[in-house]
Amino acid sequence: MDVPPFRDHRLPAPERARDLLSRLTPDERVAMLHQRMPAVDRLGLAAFHTGCEALHGVAWLGRATVFPQPVGLATTWDPDLLRRIGDAVATEVRAKHAADPTVSLNVWAPVVNTLRHPGWGRNEEGYSEDPHLTAHLATAYCRGLRGDHDRVWKTAPTLKHFLAYNNETDRSSTSSDLSARTLHEEELPAFREPVVSGAVAAVMLAYNKVDEVPAHLRADLLAELRSWTDRSLAVVSDAAAPTFVVTVQHAFPDRASGNAAVLRAGVDSFTDDDADPAPTIARAEEALARGLMSREDVDRAVLRLLELRVLTGELDGDDDPYATVDADAIDLPEHRSLAREAATRSVVVLRNDAGLLPLAPTGSVAVVGPLAGAVLTDWYSGTPPYGVGVADALRERFGASSVVEASGADVVALRSVGAARYVTVSGSGDRVVADGVEVEQSCLFEVTDWGDGVLTLRSRRTGRLLTGGSWPVRADAERVGGWVAQEAFRRHVHPDGTWSLLHLGSGRWLRTQRGTGVLCAEGVTTVDADRFVPRLLESGTAVVADAASRCDAVVVAVGNDPHLNGRETQDRPDLFLPDAAVEIWQAAVEANPRAVLALVSSYPYVLGPVAGRAETVVWSSHGGQELGHGVADVLVGAVEPTGRLAQTWPARPEQAGDLFDYDVREQQVTYRHLPSTDPGRPAFPFGHGLTYGDVAYDGLALSASVVEAPAATRAHPPLHPEDLESPSVVTARVRVRNDGARPAEELVQVYSLGCPDVPEPTPVRLLLGFRRVRIEPAQERVVEVPVDVARLAVWRAAGPGQLDGALEVQRGTYLLAAGASSVELPARAELSVVEPVR
Repeated sequence: MDVPPFRDHRLPAPERARDLLSRLTPDERVAMLHQRMPAVDRLGLAAFHTGCEALHGVAWLGRATVFPQPVGLATTWDPDLLRRIGDAVATEVRAKHAADPTVSLNVWAPVVNTLRHPGWGRNEEGYSEDPHLTAHLATAYCRGLRGDHDRVWKTAPTLKHFLAYNNETDRSSTSSDLSARTLHEEELPAFREPVVSGAVAAVMLAYNKVDEVPAHLRADLLAELRSWTDRSLAVVSDAAAPTFVVTVQHAFPDRASGNAAVLRAGVDSFTDDDADPAPTIARAEEALARGLMSREDVDRAVLRLLELRVLTGELDGDDDPYATVDADAIDLPEHRSLAREAATRSVVVLRNDAGLLPLAPTGSVAVVGPLAGAVLTDWYSGTPPYGVGVADALRERFGASSVVEASGADVVALRSVGAARYVTVSGSGDRVVADGVEVEQSCLFEVTDWGDGVLTLRSRRTGRLLTGGSWPVRADAERVGGWVAQEAFRRHVHPDGTWSLLHLGSGRWLRTQRGTGVLCAEGVTTVDADRFVPRLLESGTAVVADAASRCDAVVVAVGNDPHLNGRETQDRPDLFLPDAAVEIWQAAVEANPRAVLALVSSYPYVLGPVAGRAETVVWSSHGGQELGHGVADVLVGAVEPTGRLAQTWPARPEQAGDLFDYDVREQQVTYRHLPSTDPGRPAFPFGHGLTYGDVAYDGLALSASVVEAPAATRAHPPLHPEDLESPSVVTARVRVRNDGARPAEELVQVYSLGCPDVPEPTPVRLLLGFRRVRIEPAQERVVEVPVDVARLAVWRAAGPGQLDGALEVQRGTYLLAAGASSVELPARAELSVVEPVR
């Protein structure tokens, strides 16, 4: 029997998809518009759904390797590393698929929204504030996810979220208003390189509106997106977004007309009504009956989805080259090694003024703070097979007896005023009752303050967190987690010093039930809430000070829990390092000036006047299962620091601008537009990160000082031009030497510092290219960084008030500069851009 064309892997994917479409009935085609596509037994098609979360490892599917958060991966500035991580993640997705064929090979990653404002709740998910660096790193990750087979994709990456999405507050009702320059210079470039690379199968749309029109209805932007490639590019909605077009954004009066408009705009797959496809199917049939959309609209969308499925080898059987990946390809030794490499290389040494780092190889170390021993995961993390905290990693280096650990949490007993008894916890944690007559182990809680009044309470008896996620309250939570965190509380202090505790997950106050004393989260107001007399049994800062005073050095590990005070659906309340973390730092450094402020967070902090004086500061994102090894390897100098910031750390909140204003140029925010002089100087600039060497820049020379302006275009070239012989590519030669006693892993960065007297103002500074180089002690090297002059282009409108236009390099003399960050640029040269010779 002849093989049907859709089963013939020798044919191109578009041809196979068209044949398959032709064999589907009209009803079967409509059913495929929903995320959950039914099986079609007569064609041998299994059920399929879009979307497997794979942001920095396989998420939500149990045990999987957890790599650093993307904001941390970006600090490596290493596309090859991200490609290798993408490949490892794709292997584990394939392993999950082998164990459960319903696991989708369409992965929803990476996030390429630029980190325009550090207050964005999803800051951890993105790479950089620079759209081109974001695009470059995302392309590498996509290439790893896609695999290197010429026909079958290991997984099918989906870029998120198109377009101009950077706030969680009212994210489905707010409008991201963009000038033409902002659109073409700040937003579109982050998506373009991954799409052009051919390693992207789909794009997910954003919840927000763009220029007052829902992103899911911007047909013009989707047409622009698809114009970048000759390949099929599927577009999927974000969860419930098609419904929001009607219920929140009020763009259409009913779901049938709303869904029809979304489909006609270019959306192919509806992620709506959770796993129930029936409402989407019913609305589509209604829209067809009302003439709001056509069968051709349906076919166009379904064809793109079928082509995506063909690419993954779903129809190839044993001819799928990745079919040999079995269910055991999880937590492989090479994945562990890669996770450690990524965690180590993403650590950034922000300050080393006292020369404390690297730490002396002998002696004792105190590791203090809420992240001293913790390895925390975020919403898009999988379940790590293990976790190594900072204290454990340093014990491996210094010996268990030479490391003292203290969390900095206050230890309290809570006496219920209503029950006149202490709150106790049973051995299993399933019973939390105000029945204690005197203080004992079962009464003790470690209280950690995460800022903005948000607390977690860990039972000393069970070692687990108090949670209101069940009724009544229990003390059995391993960690803070879930779509709505159930382990967080806010303390209200009454004038008499008693506490009432608001359970944030439910919005209800804790009260003790009459007769039983059982603790429940069910009080509507503070009038209903129980009051607790807090009996302080152990001061966290006092324990920290004692530990610090007894050791040769102290590492203060503070930061955020990724499920609290900034995450999906919740922007950060402010940018400051929490007061409680500052107090732990102050207690430690007063007791021992040989102190390292080790920040572990999903985002930059404004350190404030106290922590801002810290002489030694390092930062890591939540680095996954190998966080501790990564931080410790850098602290002790087992590796040379390589991390460089891909996002500015502001000195003051005002430097970040308005979360809801997307015109970064007008606001003078992000590294591109911050003023060159104080008070515009950030605390730690874009590109910043120290080595343990002593690197100096001696000069910058260009292969050409005068170049012809390249032709106007619709897009900037990538950061690393492939064709070094192109007439628009100039080689920047930077002389760098290492006067230190240790090797230096230097990231040589080249920027434009603008051009005066041009019609359209240029950015204050603009990254043009970079190159990493290892420089041995007393060595001098000339580092060549290719720069495409076309990267200097700014958007020029076709005419006054017109949206059409092109990216054009304005004629004039540009100041180029090289150095170790966007601010430290000592090596400079001029480049003149002139009219082409006709």
